[in-house]
Amino acid sequence: MPATELEQIVSLCKRRGFVYQSAEIYGGFRSTYDYGPLGSLLLRNVKEAWVRAVVQQRDDVVLIDAAVLSPPQVWQASGHLANFSDPLVDCTNCKQRFRLDKLDDPDLCPNCGERNSFTEPREFNLMFKTQAGPVEGSGADAYLRPETAQGMFTNFGQVLQTSRKKPPFGIAQVGKSFRNEITPQNWIFRTREFDQMELEFFVPPADSDQWYDYWCKARMDWYTDLGIPNDMLRLRPHDDDELSHYSTGTADIEFAFPWGFDELEGIAQRSDYDLKQHAEHSGEKLDYFDPQTNERWVPYVIEPAAGATRTMAAFLLAAYDEDIINDETRTVLRLHPRLAPYKVAVLPLSKKDTLTPLAHEVRKLLADRYMVDYDETQNIGKRYRRQDEIGTPLAVTVDFDSLDDNAVTIRDRDTTDQVRMPIDELLATIGDRLGF
Repeated sequence: MPATELEQIVSLCKRRGFVYQSAEIYGGFRSTYDYGPLGSLLLRNVKEAWVRAVVQQRDDVVLIDAAVLSPPQVWQASGHLANFSDPLVDCTNCKQRFRLDKLDDPDLCPNCGERNSFTEPREFNLMFKTQAGPVEGSGADAYLRPETAQGMFTNFGQVLQTSRKKPPFGIAQVGKSFRNEITPQNWIFRTREFDQMELEFFVPPADSDQWYDYWCKARMDWYTDLGIPNDMLRLRPHDDDELSHYSTGTADIEFAFPWGFDELEGIAQRSDYDLKQHAEHSGEKLDYFDPQTNERWVPYVIEPAAGATRTMAAFLLAAYDEDIINDETRTVLRLHPRLAPYKVAVLPLSKKDTLTPLAHEVRKLLADRYMVDYDETQNIGKRYRRQDEIGTPLAVTVDFDSLDDNAVTIRDRDTTDQVRMPIDELLATIGDRLGF
């Protein structure tokens, strides 16, 4: 069964080196996390799986990497300076601060239970502001981006020209975003620094609705193809009062987290708002000349925008399982092979010098194609359990018979079945089993 308590995953991730509290030796820094040896690989694999589906396997999407720092003009044009805020209230009794729109009862403090103790709501802008310049206070104002989207809009004209694409086409980006969240919570689900995976897909205005439906389905399929069960996902259209200032329609892909269904990804119809805003504020044309109709028009935009870090958490929660092997409870992460931090583990039966040279040869053979873990500590049963718990799909055991028959034993994480095979067939067999 998938994890039903967040603590199951939080504990495993700390114990096995997926996620650490940032600056923990100094007491920790709230709402920031460091990704350890396994977590950094898993997070990278999530992002690479997204790029593979959204860019690599298509001929109508290109990838860019825009700057994290940007001038105020960008955010004035986009509306973030005026609109990117949350309603903030303080409890006059316990002095705790809350987002008004997240309270179950807007008159009841969830911390101390006092009623009618909140201050008047005030808007709190979520962007991080800094100074760009060598002397404090003398430089120009700049902002850490709260989303990756605006870099794709401001580069629209250059990408259109250099890529020789025409609508419908997309610009994709994966990168860091920063939001000064009032109430960061639920581990890596809502933090002030996070990774986003965003696509701006530019379409003829008349085709906006059909592309919106297309991307809603395509993005749902991505999660299920990578192992999240259908019953743990849902597509929830936004009510009119939830829509962002730029959106004519948005739906969230939500995952059944331990605290309830919550957002993994939003798919928004942004109309032509962003391109027109940036064209007006910059004085540059951000439109498309259609040679077939001899007309210029501003594309509409469909935007699937996902959080990579919360998506990583969802994959971990969905993959978590416990079963019984040889009368012992086994914890196993049934991660899709493309997401697993290590694809293969090489396990020499002994640390003796007679065996380790061959084991390292096997590791080098596999490491040319896959991320491989090499583990020679403790007995083989404990090493199997360790690999199961971190989600490694396959384990290859090199034993003393391998010195004579030049063969190894390959073990499957999910079934625990073991098969012996020649080393010269190993790479092809693993490719068949993993699917790549």
